[in-house]
Amino acid sequence: MACAASALRRLCDPASEVSAHYLIDVSGGVCQLVAEEARAWHAGQGEWAGLDDINSRSIGIELDNRGSEPFSEPQMRALEALLRAIMERWDIPPDGVIGHSDMAPGRKQDPGLRFDWARLARQGLAGFAGGPRYDGAVSESAFVDRARARGFTAPCDPETLLATTRLRFAPWRSGPLVAADFDLHHGIETAGVESD
Repeated sequence: MACAASALRRLCDPASEVSAHYLIDVSGGVCQLVAEEARAWHAGQGEWAGLDDINSRSIGIELDNRGSEPFSEPQMRALEALLRAIMERWDIPPDGVIGHSDMAPGRKQDPGLRFDWARLARQGLAGFAGGPRYDGAVSESAFVDRARARGFTAPCDPETLLATTRLRFAPWRSGPLVAADFDLHHGIETAGVESD
């Protein structure tokens, strides 16, 4: 949407058949639209860690951002505070915090290339804040197995899966599958710094 006000109108319009629990605007303002214990219609069809019907199992947070610009500092701080509170209230582990693109590869792209997942991971607010490095052979089937083990279980072709995991863990990387693509976590020392 062009701005938070238009997103709010759409999220509150029954004809749009879309909603979310929260909307955070660029200034850091948080608007609760649906009670956390109620179902919202933010995710659509998808799957994460072998579970479908994500709308019934999640709390949806929409961020006012077109995907082409960085997320503002006030917005990120508001998101971090909201995530901490929700994770504590509902006992959600860091790897239970996902983006729409994680659960609907190819169909959804948000929160997008400019979203700072590593920042959240460093604070324990997003998954895979560490883990063993992959030291096996680089193959498409091994990559698919590794990604599925990390939660990316929604049906999609290997190329889309690679693009989806890169969107989350290495948005700067392009080209064919490489060994670094197997490291599906955010390392503090490697976040955003790579020369692939």
